[in-house]
Amino acid sequence: MDSVSQFVLGASVVMAVRGRRSPLWQSALCGGLIATLPDLDVFIDHGDAISNMTLHRTESHSLFWLTLISPLLGWLIARVVRQKAAWQSWWLAVWLALITHPLLDLMTVYGTQLAIPFSHFPWAVGSVYIVDPLYTLPLMIGLVIALWRQRTGWNQLGLLLSTLYLAWSVVAQGIAGHQVNRELANQQIDHQQVLVTPTPFNTLVWRVVIMTPERYGEAWVSLLSPQRPLQVHWHSRHAELYRPLQEDRWVKRVAWFSHGFFAMQQRQDGALTISDLRMGENESYIFTFNLGSATARNPHPSREPSSRDSLATSFQQLWQRL
Repeated sequence: MDSVSQFVLGASVVMAVRGRRSPLWQSALCGGLIATLPDLDVFIDHGDAISNMTLHRTESHSLFWLTLISPLLGWLIARVVRQKAAWQSWWLAVWLALITHPLLDLMTVYGTQLAIPFSHFPWAVGSVYIVDPLYTLPLMIGLVIALWRQRTGWNQLGLLLSTLYLAWSVVAQGIAGHQVNRELANQQIDHQQVLVTPTPFNTLVWRVVIMTPERYGEAWVSLLSPQRPLQVHWHSRHAELYRPLQEDRWVKRVAWFSHGFFAMQQRQDGALTISDLRMGENESYIFTFNLGSATARNPHPSREPSSRDSLATSFQQLWQRL
């Protein structure tokens, strides 16, 4: 998720573990900084846009490697804050702050390779949007009140509410998925895969991506309108572009990372593009890559700029879909 959520989660976790054995501001600051460490991998340039996307949330988000490094970080922090005798308690706090980072990222649709070195599979639950104030605000409010009133109970309450919200998101995703499957059966729509993931800032309106070999469909379902028929907007996947390139290094990489939710296009200038359909909508996707032309391939694929709606437009769309 976003850096603010990760910082606040780390701060809350360390404060909950340390309690009053350390000054609350100290626990919060150390926890927030520790929880930010895994995302520093965004500053690593792997040489091309596709590698940068698919190699984010890899070793730095591995539960195995984070567990191995946590004793050293716990020992270092205990020395810095002059609590050498309490380094084991700091070890536990650091470990929890580190591993809750990839576990929270797991709830988004992006893909987190948290089983490295045993597996490079990009795990994704996809029940929470990458920025969701309804998750972050309880954490932030509980943390701020705890620091202000010097009562850790508020922090625990914020952690509880935010965790319950994550649990609700999984339940809501299941309800939305049930609505989608029912409508697909009623409308007799043949499909290979279906993705159900939340729209920005909420868990009431869900975006649906329906994959077939030749095309993909987009639709939206609202938990407040469970009987509304599913209206699917279909787009071509341009399978004729994919077939001759299915063994191409970059095409295979995007197809693997997106779990098959991808499409290709050919622009008017002849350039071939491939898009990860899981993030974005209406043929404007966050991750679209220029592969070059069919005869002159781009050895270093670049990322195409994507148009984004204003915040006001996003909320207007959310209201309409609700």
